Amino acid sequence: MGPSSQTNTIDFDAAKLKRLGFSNQHTRPLHRTNLAQLRQQLALQLQTSLDTERVLSLFFAAVQRLVPLDALSYQQPISDLRLELGERASHSAAYRLSHDGEYLGELVFRRKLRFSDEELAQLESLLASLLFPLRNALLYRAAIQDALRDPLTGTGNRIAMDQTLAREVELARRNLLPLSLLMLDLDHFKQVNDKHGHGVGDEVLKAVATTLKSQLRNVDMVFRYGGEEFLVLLSGTPREAAGMIGERLRHAVLELQCLDQGRPIELSISLGCATLLPGEAADSLLRRADSALYVAKRDGRNRLTMAG
Repeated sequence: MGPSSQTNTIDFDAAKLKRLGFSNQHTRPLHRTNLAQLRQQLALQLQTSLDTERVLSLFFAAVQRLVPLDALSYQQPISDLRLELGERASHSAAYRLSHDGEYLGELVFRRKLRFSDEELAQLESLLASLLFPLRNALLYRAAIQDALRDPLTGTGNRIAMDQTLAREVELARRNLLPLSLLMLDLDHFKQVNDKHGHGVGDEVLKAVATTLKSQLRNVDMVFRYGGEEFLVLLSGTPREAAGMIGERLRHAVLELQCLDQGRPIELSISLGCATLLPGEAADSLLRRADSALYVAKRDGRNRLTMAG
């Protein structure tokens, strides 16, 4: 028998009725005692965490007590969330999770043997127990992300920067890896606001942030340091490579086309670059990048200065 994929849409309102015992009379009867006990245990277990991965791991482990599984995968593109548990297998049952129009992601069960109709009914009944804990975990994740994101530019905020920089400095020390910072500032940004208005200035900041992110790797991180200043954290990047990246960002902003009522807005950035020294603390690295930026601005702007 070849591989199969069974895709379903869960109606959780119908699942509520099934949970209350109003099952369709043509549905194959389930092992009600075992299923009821497991649902009761899940209701308690899944409320013990607001971490999405923890909730799904608990769910995966519990479901296997009733329906043998080899793997569970989950993705929620809106939250940029993807999780793989177990080992992939040839047969799958996929579910698009939603409730009252709210999309909660895609979940796939996998195993080597084809799922029976009774097993699918059991899985669907257990999925109803996952709904609210998963929704709460997603809401918590979104709240945490919002708390660490600059609302205008979508980059990380100062809180996120402080946390991430401290972590990356510690990792760089422990693993003897290079770490570099780029501190950058939009040149004459006050003139943009004065001439074109703060609304246009906000659009310029958003466009610059988007341009910066488009020029970087996924592992590189951009933070809004304050006002028109941004910080770029370059993990695993030595001094020379960081300088090349800084020049690439500078040229990308020069080429950025921003218009106000058809009139072009001239933009440029100044940058300071610093690379972590042996035994250096995060605040010292940040100060050296900031000092290098000051030199770039003092020397005429639209240039990159490397910290000594």
